[in-house]
This record gives sequence, C-alpha cells and structure tokens, in this order.
Amino acid sequence: MRLLIPRAVACFLLAAPAAALPAPGADAVTVIRAGRLIDGKSPAPRRDQVIVVRGNRIESVGDSNSARIPEGAAVVDLSGATVLPGLIDAHTHIFLQGEDPAEGGYDVQILKYPLAFRAARAVVAARRALEQGFTTIRDVETEGAGYGDVGIKEAIEGGYIPGPRMFVVTRAISTTGGYDLEGYAPEIDVPKGAQLIDGPIEARKAARQQLEHGADWLKVYMTHRSWVDAQGNFVAQPTLTVEELKAIVDEAHGWGKKVACHAYAGIGLRRALDGGCDSIEHGLDLDDAAIAQMVKQGTWLCPTMSVYYDHHAPEGTPAGQRDRKRVALHGPSLRRALKAGVKIAFGTDVGGFSWSDPMAREFPRLIEFGMSPMAAIQSATSGAAEMLGMSGRLGIVAPGAWADIVAVPGDPVADVKELGRVFFVMKDGKVFRNERR
Repeated sequence: MRLLIPRAVACFLLAAPAAALPAPGADAVTVIRAGRLIDGKSPAPRRDQVIVVRGNRIESVGDSNSARIPEGAAVVDLSGATVLPGLIDAHTHIFLQGEDPAEGGYDVQILKYPLAFRAARAVVAARRALEQGFTTIRDVETEGAGYGDVGIKEAIEGGYIPGPRMFVVTRAISTTGGYDLEGYAPEIDVPKGAQLIDGPIEARKAARQQLEHGADWLKVYMTHRSWVDAQGNFVAQPTLTVEELKAIVDEAHGWGKKVACHAYAGIGLRRALDGGCDSIEHGLDLDDAAIAQMVKQGTWLCPTMSVYYDHHAPEGTPAGQRDRKRVALHGPSLRRALKAGVKIAFGTDVGGFSWSDPMAREFPRLIEFGMSPMAAIQSATSGAAEMLGMSGRLGIVAPGAWADIVAVPGDPVADVKELGRVFFVMKDGKVFRNERR
C-alpha cells in the first residue's frame, strides 16, 4: 500500500506550507549573477557568470559583460558567492534517523513506531536534505516502511511538501537470515526491514512487485553481518546467490531500471559483480580483482565514507574490532578504486546517522582518501547524475538542464567545507532558500 501524506498533516509539520510552494510559471524568468560558477563538468570555476532561468529550465549561461538580461526578469545577486548545480546524494534513508541504541536502536522503529509517525519524520528529513542544497536524492530503502518512499516522492512532486527530487528503491531485497530484525525467539514471527526471498523465482517476483509499486531502482543486500575472524581478516556474510541476483538484474534491466548492491567484501561482493549490478554501495574492502571487474563492467561505487566513523562499539569487543576494521580498510579501498578509474557517485548514508548532522561532512572524507576537491564536487553533481541516467538534466549548470542551483559563500575548491554552508537553494526554477535577500 502506498503511504501518502495528507495536505493538512504536511502543512502542520512544515514551516513553509504547501500554499507557499507554487511551481514557477512557464514564462517566469530569473537571472542569477554568479561571482564564481562551478558548472558540474568544467575542470575549473568560471568568474562573473550570468545564468538565465526560464520556468524550470536553464536557458543560458554566459559572461556577465556580454549577457543580456531579459526585460522583467527577477534578478538574484550572488556575485559575492560560488554557484553550483544542485547537489545529489545517491545514498540516503529518509525513514531512518540514526536510531539511538539507548532508545531501542533499529528495532524500535519497526516494532513500536507507527507508519504515520515514521512518515512524519521522513517529511522532515526530506526538507532537511533540500535545505542543505541536496536537490536530488536516491533513497535506498524504507527499512520496514513498505512503499512509503513512493508516497513521500509523490507528495513532493505534487507540491504538498518541500523536498528534493527522489529516486526510490522501496523495500530492498535480501534472503532468509540476511536482514534484521534478528535475535528474537524462533517461534515469534517478527517483521523484517527488507523483503526476503529464497531462489531465483522468488527473487524475480520480488523485483516485479517492487517495480510495479513504483521503484526507480532496486536494491539488493549482497552481504549482511560482518566480523573480524581469528586471523584478523575482515569477513562479510554473503546473502543472495549469483542466480538469484541475475534474476533481479534481468527483471530490472528489462524495465529500464538499475540495481544497487550493498556489498562490503569477499564472496558477496564477487557475486554482486558477477550478477551484473549497476552500483556497489559501500565497498569497504575492494580487492584488485573486484576493482578491475568494476572498471571493465562500468560499475559505479557509492562509498559512503563518513558514516563508518560514528558510534563505534567499545574497543576490544568483537563489534568494536569490526567497526575499527571497517574504517582501516575503507580508505585504502577507495584510494585503489580511484587510482584504477572506478566511477564514483557521492552518497552519505544519512539516516544511518542523524539527519541533524551535516550531509556535507562526506566531502572532506573523499578528499582525505584521494579525490581532488573538484572531483568530489563532480561526484555529487554530474557524476551522480550520470549514474542516475540524468546526464544533461541534473548535476550541471548548462542550457537545457533543470534549474536546480545552489550557492555557498566561499570557494569550495579551496575549502571543501564551504559545501556545508549552503545559503541559497533553487529547485526546479523556484527559490526555496535565500538567506541573502
């Protein structure tokens, strides 16, 4: 069942009511004066640019000394700032809130919180993403909230609530023994955070069900638990077989959709690549063979670095050893992937940490492990747009693209932390936020 947010509830929850969010008229013209423009594709910023937006599209981009300002246009002066394409976070969870273990952790949201409560929190999370300049997200499963992401997406598209463009995966897919909730008495039938399948027939049916109910992507958990073995090696439990994954990939590709695979390392990661997945999520320990296969197949990597630095279990415990091993492996794994030319899409795994924390904290981690500031920015603009099949429409400031535009005070190429200081947000040609009016 699709979970929709009534207009009255949305207006109560949000500071800006639905009535304040009309779509711009087809002929409405806005001119943005950009002191510095990072267009999402060029290797360096351009100075003193003028961007003409007509309706929800970018009409032209040019030098300020030669640009023509259409008569009657609304002018936004960002001449003292850096203007960029709207940012893209390709790995979010609006139905997660970085659940506090002291308050029940992951389990409490499924066992205690009603779907309406979780939907209300998801509405706030969606707004939070847009406020930070992320005008597009790929939300990679609802964690037990069914097709609630489809409902939130529909509410945003219908103008009921503010939020980013959403690409949704709905329920995600794993196997028996391959997802929470776990650890309860075997005679109790507890709900699970993902749709569980066993065998290629069930796998294909689950894919069809999710696609029928609105999935833009499918997500598959190819690994589940992880630990450090007696020899100090990092081990990740594999879930689906190659045959099960191939059924899902075949079905998704037949619908013109793609498949994201949560995969940490080892057998499950190899199965993900052999099964033809389109993106690897996390990829904590990519060996040389996996990296070579990703390059050959054109598989994207969405590394989600910063989330693994939070909330480590006590040092010396098995969980604490696992948490620290993840961090030790992840950075070098990303370095190897970058050196080999693996395509990188920016993703934070926000929801795995609190939505009150800044999403832009991911950028410094990417740079720490080998990306240039411009490459990191492009992973969250034109790169992520390419992975989503939206090249030329999202992730760039160029004629014909959708008018998703953000601005920061300083130069993020010199200091990438500027990306955490977004003060101007335009989505679809409409100014959502401008703190320098």
